[in-house]
Amino acid sequence: MESKMEQRYGLPTAISMVIGIVIGSGVFIKGGKVLALTKGNMAQGVLVVGIVGLICIICSLAFAELGSKYQKINGIVDYAEIALGPKYAYYVGWFMTTIYYPCLAAMLAFFSAVFFCELCGIPALDFFVTGTVSSQSLGLGAGFLMIGYGINMLSPKLAGKLQVSMTVIKLVPLILMAVVGTIVGLSTGATANVLDYVNTADYAAAVEGTTSFQAVFSGVASFAFAYEGWIIATSINSELKNPKRDLPLALIVGALFCTVLYCVYIFAMSCVGDVPTIIGTWPLGESLPRIAFSKIFGGVIGTIVYAFIAVGCLGVMNGLIMGSCRGLYSLSARGLGPKPGFFGKVDEQNNFVIKSSIFGMIMGGFWYAWTAIMWMYGPDFMGGLHNCMWLAWEPDEISIINLYAMYIPMFIALIVKDKEGGFFKRFVIPVLATACCVFMCYCCWVGKGYQQVIGYLIFLAVVLLIGRAFYCPKEK
Repeated sequence: MESKMEQRYGLPTAISMVIGIVIGSGVFIKGGKVLALTKGNMAQGVLVVGIVGLICIICSLAFAELGSKYQKINGIVDYAEIALGPKYAYYVGWFMTTIYYPCLAAMLAFFSAVFFCELCGIPALDFFVTGTVSSQSLGLGAGFLMIGYGINMLSPKLAGKLQVSMTVIKLVPLILMAVVGTIVGLSTGATANVLDYVNTADYAAAVEGTTSFQAVFSGVASFAFAYEGWIIATSINSELKNPKRDLPLALIVGALFCTVLYCVYIFAMSCVGDVPTIIGTWPLGESLPRIAFSKIFGGVIGTIVYAFIAVGCLGVMNGLIMGSCRGLYSLSARGLGPKPGFFGKVDEQNNFVIKSSIFGMIMGGFWYAWTAIMWMYGPDFMGGLHNCMWLAWEPDEISIINLYAMYIPMFIALIVKDKEGGFFKRFVIPVLATACCVFMCYCCWVGKGYQQVIGYLIFLAVVLLIGRAFYCPKEK
C-alpha cells in the first residue's frame, strides 16, 4: 500500500507560506545593498525591486498553470518529471534537497541570529571590514537551525501554525513603514531630498565610468534573494486539502502582494532623508530599518519593530525547513535516491517523514559550516580561502539563480504538452517566463563575475555526480 501524507493544510497556510518565505531578512538586508549598487538612485532601486517582482509573478503564473493540472508529492519535482522525465526530476530534487533548501535555511538561521544579537546589543559580525564573526551569532544561528528542524520533525502541524503567525508578525513592520514612512517622507521633504540626489556632484562622481544597466543587473542578481521562496510552497502540494485550486491561487496572490509591498517599502526608506546614511548601511544592511523606524517613531518603538523583524526572519527559516524536511521524501516516493524504502517511510506516530527530515538537518548543518568558513570569513586556520572567488561565492544568491535555470525546461514542456490550454496560457506565459529565467542567469554572470559562477558550477557538478551514484530507480 502506498504511503501518503495527510492533507492537513488549507488556502491560508499556502498563501502565508508563499508570503512568509518570501518576506524575511532579504528585503531588510538587500534593500541597503540594492541602493548601494545603484549609487543612491532611488528610482533605479525601486526599478530593480519591480523587475525581480515581475519575474516572480510571471514565473508564478507559469507554475500556477502547471499546478492546476498536475499533483503528486512535491510540486517542483513533479513539474521537472513532467518536463524531461524521472531522471531530470531526480537531479532537480537532488539539487533542492542537498543545496537549495538547506543552504537557504542555514543562511536564514544565521541572519536571524544577527538580528537578535544586534537587538540585544551584542556585536554580531564585521566580516566585510575586519574579517570577524562573533561566536555568539554563530552559536545562536546554529541553535535556531536545529530547533527549527526539531519542531518540524516532532510537530509538523505546529510548524504550519507557526508559519501563519510569523507571517503576520513580519508583515507589521513592512506595512507600517510602507504606509507611515511614505507619508512622513513626502510631507517632510525627505523623499524629495533623496530623489534629488541624482542631480548632485557626489552622484555624478559615483557613477562615473559605469552604466545604469550594470547597476540594475547587479541589483537584480542580489535582490533575487529577497523574493525567493515562493516555489517552496509547492513542496506541500500533496498536503493541501484542495491543491488544484489553492496552490495556483496562493502562488499568484503571494507573489503579487510581495511585489507591491516591497516596492513601497523600498521607496519609504527615503524617509531617512540622507542618501549617504542609506547606502552606508551596507554591507551591514540590517541596520537600515532600525534607523528608519527610530527616525519616525523614536528609539523605543524602533527597537520594538526591529524585534518584529527578527521574529519574522525566523518565519522564513521555518518555511525553508518545511521544504527541506520533505526533500528526500519527494525523491524516495518515486523510488529514487539513496534507500528510497527507508527515507520514504512516513512515521506512524506523527504521520511525518522523520528520516527525510534528519537528512535535511544534516545538510543544513553542512551548509551552515560551509557558509561560516568560506563566505563569512570564518576561523583563521582556513587562511585565505574565503578571499578566493572560485570558492567564496555567495551560496544563497547563486543557488537561487541556479534554480531559475532549472525552470527553463519546465516552461518549454508547458508549451509542448499543454495542448488544451489557450494561446496565452500555452505560449505567452511560458515564453515570458523562459525569457525571465535567461535574464536572471545573465544578471548573475554580470553581477557576480565569471569566477564565482564557474566555481559554483564546478561544485554543482560534483554534487550531481554524487547524486548520480545514488540514482537507483528500481529500488523500492
